[in-house]
Amino acid sequence: MLKVRDLVVHYGPIQALHDAFIDVHQGEIVAVIGGNGSGKSTMLQAIAGVLRPTTGTIEFKGQRIEGRPADQLIRLGICMAPPNHRSFEEFTVYMNLEIGAYTRNDKEGIKKDIEDTLERFPALAERRDQKAGVLSGGEQQMLTISRALMARPDLLLLDEPSVGLAPAVMKQVFQFIQQIRDDGTTILLVEQNARQALRIADRAYVLANGEVALHGPAADMVNEERVQRAYFGGV
Repeated sequence: MLKVRDLVVHYGPIQALHDAFIDVHQGEIVAVIGGNGSGKSTMLQAIAGVLRPTTGTIEFKGQRIEGRPADQLIRLGICMAPPNHRSFEEFTVYMNLEIGAYTRNDKEGIKKDIEDTLERFPALAERRDQKAGVLSGGEQQMLTISRALMARPDLLLLDEPSVGLAPAVMKQVFQFIQQIRDDGTTILLVEQNARQALRIADRAYVLANGEVALHGPAADMVNEERVQRAYFGGV
């Protein structure tokens, strides 16, 4: 579904990605892990059309998409849920979900998807007519991801969905991510919590200093010595 090759991205004179690569197959959860400044969010933003690559290619379903703006990519089937639980705080929960469907014109389908989302999350349903700013961190994250799903993407990009969440809430978010995949949406997950990411992913890439240092089945990454030392406190 997604093929990235030789991706280079600069922030001014600073090179954030060095010939990075990644593959995502339909029906997978693929995790990208790495420390702060490793380039993982930069890669996701380049794929999502938020950043323009310096060089390299990005193919989605065989079609070159690098450099295209995010709104075009949403219509092609790629949507990103941004980090830090970014909802439109002054709008209601219901309006946030409507905003996520702005590329669609099937009013009945949109209404049904919103109602299905609210049925899945009773806490959001209870606050459907309240401003999103009153939600807890976990509720805001559920809303952020659900808003992205309103575009009915084939590929969902998730940028640090667990950041700032309590462990119990984090567990719920990762269970939700698994459910999204089980419902048929392919997921590319950028996550600093390596243990949780590798637990739900099919395959994983480890970025270090803007380069892919390791990649392979997620289960193998858990047992890889370098990953153990970097993220799990030793072998």
